[in-house]
Amino acid sequence: MAEIKSHEFDGFLQNAARNYRLFVIYGPDRGLVSERAGQIAGKTGVDLNDPFSLIKLDVSDLQSDAGRLLDEVNAIGLFGGEKLVWIRGAANEKSLVDSLQIIADNPPDSSFVIIEAGDLKKGSGLRKVAESSKAVATIPCYTDDIRALNSLIDTELANENLRITPAARQVLLEFLGGDRIASRNEVRKLALYCRGQGTIEEDHVTDIIGDASAISADDAVDAILKGDSEAFLHAMQKIASSKTPMFLVLQGCLRQFQLLDVMRTEMDEKRVPPAQVMQTLGRHLHFRRKPIIEQALKSWTAPAIAREMNRLQAAILQTRQRASLEDTIATQTLLATTLQSARKG
Repeated sequence: MAEIKSHEFDGFLQNAARNYRLFVIYGPDRGLVSERAGQIAGKTGVDLNDPFSLIKLDVSDLQSDAGRLLDEVNAIGLFGGEKLVWIRGAANEKSLVDSLQIIADNPPDSSFVIIEAGDLKKGSGLRKVAESSKAVATIPCYTDDIRALNSLIDTELANENLRITPAARQVLLEFLGGDRIASRNEVRKLALYCRGQGTIEEDHVTDIIGDASAISADDAVDAILKGDSEAFLHAMQKIASSKTPMFLVLQGCLRQFQLLDVMRTEMDEKRVPPAQVMQTLGRHLHFRRKPIIEQALKSWTAPAIAREMNRLQAAILQTRQRASLEDTIATQTLLATTLQSARKG
């Protein structure tokens, strides 16, 4: 088994990635999955602009044609050379698992395979095949910790010759996490806003990023948790009129569900009521929001919270890939979450 942990990835990318033909990249951070898949693709040496060398497939393409992956991997390119078969949206589809098992037993000489998957549980079919084969590099992608986020901030700001004060960094960190691509885009937006300033101050962060967590966005997240679709749509209208990117509301909702996930885990493991968890993990919340969070803890189970986080992360990635549909994707996703809250309430 070749499992590449988060802190090992940069070294693996530079020194060992070219030694593998098969890669399974998975985890709850869809943006990080996508980013690392792109970095691996760049290391294969395959011309990513050549449609005969790069074959991109959605996992649904394999469901309708079980032998498609094997056919693509073994097919000889029209003009020779190496090929890359890049699969997105994978989970534990039987056709994919079976095909990967066959390919892993006899790795190709002139093809690479990259599989992007969601949050695969330990022992699931795709992970089981990948982790039991020495021919497959498995790369789990979990939400960035503080060290990773600080590294991301430093890298992006260094590209613009910018420094950031400790207070500004702390505020910025509160807005990041959950999705690597989303975090990177927010830091780049801040760097563009502060270009030529030399040093980023706290007010710069709140000016360009903090607006997404202003009252209107908080109102939208609160309405979602309460299951109040009328209040949600009203808040979204205010957000649209203020020109706040809808994507940032998605990100705020994801952060809220991540907090719920931590709190619910605490409840289940220690068998304590929501009110007791609120006294410890919810002390930083505004008093107006505490009853809403407490009620959400009573309504949402841990598995339901996990499913909702996955759906929100997938929507965030879609808004980055299809920017022209950002408002539609965000509104539809968040409305669906609101309706889920209403049913559970």
